[in-house]
Amino acid sequence: METHEFDISMFLRDEQEIAGYLNAAMEEGGSHLVQVALGDVAKARRRMRQTAEDAGITRAGLYRALSADGNPSYENIVNIAKSLGLELKFVPAHH
Repeated sequence: METHEFDISMFLRDEQEIAGYLNAAMEEGGSHLVQVALGDVAKARRRMRQTAEDAGITRAGLYRALSADGNPSYENIVNIAKSLGLELKFVPAHH
């Protein structure tokens, strides 16, 4: 039996799914998981080159920053999110 690697980017079809996915990544894994999730969103939108250009980094830099081993700056995360039409917000935590 042949198996295939699961690719979440194939299932991120609209803004609500994307927002839900990114929010879940933030709640479950923090910033490291969010950077990988942003890469999934860029891939889902098939906009890696444009995302990199809009964020002011190279395409290779974007892939590196959003990889599991990446360590993007806060500025890069904000710029990548903006280039994907997303915004970061702070809301009161509910304990």
